[in-house]
Parts: sequence; C-alpha cells; structure tokens
Amino acid sequence: MSSGTHIRLDDVTKRYETAAGVVRAVDGVNLDVQPASRVAITGPSGCGKSTLLGLIAGMDAPSAGRVSIGGREISTMPEEERAGLRRHEIGLVFQSDNLLPFLTATENVSLQLSLDDPREGNARSLELLTDLGLAEEGAMFPDQLSGGQRQRVAVARALVHRPSLIVADEPTGSLDAESGAAVVDLLLAAQRASGATLVLVTHEPGVARRLDRIIGMRDGRLGDRADPADDTEAGPSLKRPRA
Repeated sequence: MSSGTHIRLDDVTKRYETAAGVVRAVDGVNLDVQPASRVAITGPSGCGKSTLLGLIAGMDAPSAGRVSIGGREISTMPEEERAGLRRHEIGLVFQSDNLLPFLTATENVSLQLSLDDPREGNARSLELLTDLGLAEEGAMFPDQLSGGQRQRVAVARALVHRPSLIVADEPTGSLDAESGAAVVDLLLAAQRASGATLVLVTHEPGVARRLDRIIGMRDGRLGDRADPADDTEAGPSLKRPRA
C-alpha cells in the first residue's frame, strides 16, 4: 500500500500573457491537502480548476508561490525532474482518455512500467484490466472500445505504477451517467485500496459529493463554497479549505 502524498500550495499564482492582457488563471492560492484524503475541486468552466490541477501534478510551474508534494518543492524543479515525479509517483486521468491508438489496451496500460521492466508491466496491466472488467478487451485497440471502456483503460494506466497521488481532471466529462459513475467507483476503490491521495476536478455536484472534501473555485481563487449554481445540491457538505 502506498502512503498518500501531502500537498501544500503557498500563495500560488499562474499568469498567462494573452492578446487581451495578463490573465491570472490561478491567483494567490493557499491549499493544504492531507495524505490519503479525497478532495474535489469544483467551480464554473474557466475558473482555473484544470490549471490548478496541472500545478499540483507538476505539469506546469507557477508564476509565483510554492507548490510542495510530499515535502518536496516542485515549483522550482526543472521539467525533467517533474517528469520523473509524474512517472513514478503521480497517476493522471483526464477527460479525454489520451490512449495511443496504435497500442492495444494492455500495451497502453503497461507502457509506463515497460520502460523499466517489460515483464512487470505486462503482468501488472493484465491484473488491473481484469480487476476493471476488461480481461477480454486487453488485445483490442482504442477504436474498438466504447467510451466507458477507454476511460477505464485510462484509469488502469494511471494506477499501474501504484502512485501515491492520483489527480483526475473531469474524468467523467465525456461519459454518460452510468459510465461516469463506474469510473468514479474505480477511482475511489483504488484510492481506498492504496491509501493514495486523490484530487479530482469536476463540474458535477453529484461526483463532488462522493469525495470527502469539496473546494470551490472561482476566478482563479479558492473559497469556502462551490459554484453558487450548485449550492442547492452541494450545500452542507462543503468545507473550508485549509490554508
């Protein structure tokens, strides 16, 4: 079992230069996520949720402030080191499955581990695909799978290296309700089994309520409430993020 990763953001800002001027996609965010916790980040489209998740996952560096993962400051790491961190310790799930079309389901899942040991990669991927109900689909290519099946393969790929941190960006956004619920079931089950930290971005109140803590975001900033449009559904379950 992996030990979950502690996440800490101190006054983190991410700015982008655009033709219309400077955009603060993330604006002075402070956040503390305890190891092995399950956190949903919710809010309207364009409020900075995906940018924030990318900073937590080390996919980008902040313009200002500090991002620390497991006690290590990643905001000043060179990209090569952040890539190594993602490869070994972080599992990534996106709205789009991003599977390689020329690889089978098994090969897509095992690719990351196969870079170190092909035998381990294949055995681990087959184990995961079986657990996810895809034992018969392992030899199929992505275009032979349904949307829900492809996203389950993507979840398996994110879990194959037993990450201590799982980050999921709108993992149900392109799925129907039944397939989306199944994907969230898988992520929550994986988190419980491994003890990993789970941070999930979603605009769906029903998905957010299934996690332990909901953090609202608007205009690049965190608040103690989610999108007001969702208040009637999310209400009492919202908790103030620790800063």
